[in-house]
Amino acid sequence: MHLANKKVVVCGAGGFIGGHLTRSLIEQNVRSLRAVDIKPLAEWHQIHAGVENLVLDLQDRSACETVVAGAGLVYNFAADMGGMGFIENNKALCMLSVLINTHLLLASRDAGVERFFFASSACVYNAEKQTSADVTPLKEEDAYPAMPEDGYGWEKLFSERMCRHFQEDFGLECRIGRFHNVYGPHGTFDGGREKAPAAICRKVIQAKANARREIEIWGDGRQTRSFTYIDDCLTGIHLLMGSDVREPLNIGSSELVSINQLVDIVEGIAGVKLKRVYNLSAPKGVNGRNSDNTKIRSYFNWEPSTPLQTGVAKTYEWIESRMLAPVSR
Repeated sequence: MHLANKKVVVCGAGGFIGGHLTRSLIEQNVRSLRAVDIKPLAEWHQIHAGVENLVLDLQDRSACETVVAGAGLVYNFAADMGGMGFIENNKALCMLSVLINTHLLLASRDAGVERFFFASSACVYNAEKQTSADVTPLKEEDAYPAMPEDGYGWEKLFSERMCRHFQEDFGLECRIGRFHNVYGPHGTFDGGREKAPAAICRKVIQAKANARREIEIWGDGRQTRSFTYIDDCLTGIHLLMGSDVREPLNIGSSELVSINQLVDIVEGIAGVKLKRVYNLSAPKGVNGRNSDNTKIRSYFNWEPSTPLQTGVAKTYEWIESRMLAPVSR
């Protein structure tokens, strides 16, 4: 897909994936790029020169009409979300993100948008298929019969159906990527919305800097996940958006690790060994989740391939540089 002469809108551009995608679109020579987020500009993870940056609440339909005006492509990453601690304790806020996607779809339909990308999540998958740490990788079909993550997962699954029906009924071409635990530099690493790789990097850096030399782990550490490096996520987005694939696709690494193994990796990068304190009452999510990449390989002869060790090392370096940076006065 040739993007250079199209107006492209990135919603949620002040967030982690949206900020990286905006940079990637600039590198693809997109000349007319509009970036939108509800956060004040000072709180955006990345701000890029030469981009029309707007601070608007996309739960409001009139704001959505403003941002999609004249647009050829719309990417929707805007959502009230975070790591498992946030998701499990803010179900209503997560559900309210349905307003964003609904109003963006309506506005995009009315504005004649050519193509719409919705950032979905592996949280849409049926919980009964994720009860064991030795999980069978999740195929796209495993979202049904529906029993997604309460709150956040239901919103994502409902919004996927909205995209499907806007495509069927109104001809709005929609593409849906189901992300599996995307991580990397320029993301949240504290404050309660961070995901496991960033949280563990932060905890190890803190433990290394103090005398306690211990780390709290949520759950028993045996729960398993796959983690997708941001560069792989971006490649998957571009492939899917430029394709004729109308069904939801996993965009996730298939490298399965336990949380204990993730801590091992971060400790190895930091050159420390910490005492582990398991908080069994903390949110830990499902026991196991992994991405089956059969379908994305069949379409593109590609799947995420950045080794976890490589991606976490880059993430750790970036987080450490921020945490240990001198405080400006």
